[in-house]
Amino acid sequence: MAKKPAAPEAKQPYERVDTKDLFLDPTNPRLAEYSLGEEPTQADLLRVLWEKMAVDELAMSIASSGYFDHEPVFVATEGGKDIVIEGNRRLAAVKILLDDSLRKRLKIDDLPRISAELRQDLQQLPIIRTDRKSIWQYIGFKHVNGPAKWGSYAKAQYIAEVRKNFGISLEKIAEQIGDRNRTVQRLYRAMMVIRQAEDAKVFARENRFKQSFSFSHLYTGLDYDGFKRFLDLSDETSESDKPVPRPKLKHLGELCKWLYGDRRDKTRPLIESQNPDLAILDEVLMKDNAIDTLRNGLPLKVAHDVSRGDERIFRESLQEAKRVLQTALGTLTTGFKREDTDLVRTANQIAELVDDIVEQMERKRKPKRRHRMSEDDEDV
Repeated sequence: MAKKPAAPEAKQPYERVDTKDLFLDPTNPRLAEYSLGEEPTQADLLRVLWEKMAVDELAMSIASSGYFDHEPVFVATEGGKDIVIEGNRRLAAVKILLDDSLRKRLKIDDLPRISAELRQDLQQLPIIRTDRKSIWQYIGFKHVNGPAKWGSYAKAQYIAEVRKNFGISLEKIAEQIGDRNRTVQRLYRAMMVIRQAEDAKVFARENRFKQSFSFSHLYTGLDYDGFKRFLDLSDETSESDKPVPRPKLKHLGELCKWLYGDRRDKTRPLIESQNPDLAILDEVLMKDNAIDTLRNGLPLKVAHDVSRGDERIFRESLQEAKRVLQTALGTLTTGFKREDTDLVRTANQIAELVDDIVEQMERKRKPKRRHRMSEDDEDV
C-alpha cells in the first residue's frame, strides 16, 4: 500500500500574499475538459470554476466562517506570476466575494455581502511557495485517489502531464498516488488516444455534439475487444504516446464521431447512454459488415442487428417473445377485462403469427422430397 505523501505545509511555513496578485492556473487538470483554448483568460477560468466546480458552496462557507489560515494555497512562480497550482476553487471563491463587478459579470446574485472586517482579511491569503515537480505526489494523492477526487478526464490529464514533464513512469505514478497501476495505465492510454486524434486533426473536442465531454466512453471502451480490433490498439501496459498505428487514424476519427457526434453537421453521438450502448457498439466493431452499416449512416440498432446475424436474432427474438408471453399469462386473471376486445384481437394475431412461424419451421425441418422424373412421366 502506498504511503500517503506528506502535505507540503507540514514541512515549510506559509506567508500571506495579496489576493489580487494570485492567478488561477490555466493548466489546472480539473478544467481540461472544457475546451478553453490555448490561452484562457482569468475570467474564462473563473466562469468555468463557478459554473462547474461548486465554488458557490466554498464561497458561502467563507462568507459565513471566514478563511482558515491552516488551508494555504500552493503557489508556483511561473512567467513572473504567482500561479496557484493547488487551491484554485478557494482562490476563485475569495475573488468572487471581493469583487462586486465580477459577480455582476457572472450573474451571481445569491451570495451574501461580506462584512468590512472579512473583506479586509481576504485581501491577503496564506500561501506556500513550491513548484509543480515538488508537489505532484501530494496533488495526485489528493485528487486522483483521495478525498477530493477529480473526474476521469482530469485524472488522465494530470497523469499525462506528470509523465511528460517529469519523466515519471506510470508504475511510479501509481505507487506514489496510491492508485492501482492498471487504472493509471488505462487513463494514460485513453488520454494519448484523444491527443492522437486531435493532433491528426481527425477529431476536435470543441466540435463534439454535447456540451459535456464523456471521456469515460473512450476510457472504458478501449478495454473492449471490438474497440481494440477496430483501432489495432497497442497493449495498455505500453507507455507509448501514440497507441494507435498511423494507418488506423482514420478509424480513430470515425470512432470519435460515433462516440461524441459532431455539432458542425448536427451528427448526434451513437452513445446516448454508456450502458448498454457502449457494449452494443463494441459488438458492432467486431464485424466488418456491421461497421459498414454505421458508415452508411444507419442507426446503432440496425448495425447491431447486422452484427448479430439472423440466426442469433431469430433465437433471441423467440426467447424474448416466450418470456413476455409468460408474463402476460401470469397477469391475465387480474389484468384482462371482458370488455377488452382489442386485447382479444391482439392475442389472436399473435396466435396466427405463432402458427405461421411453427409451420415454416416444420417445413424447413422436414422438406418435401422432390419427385424425380422417370421415363414413365414423360409428357404425352
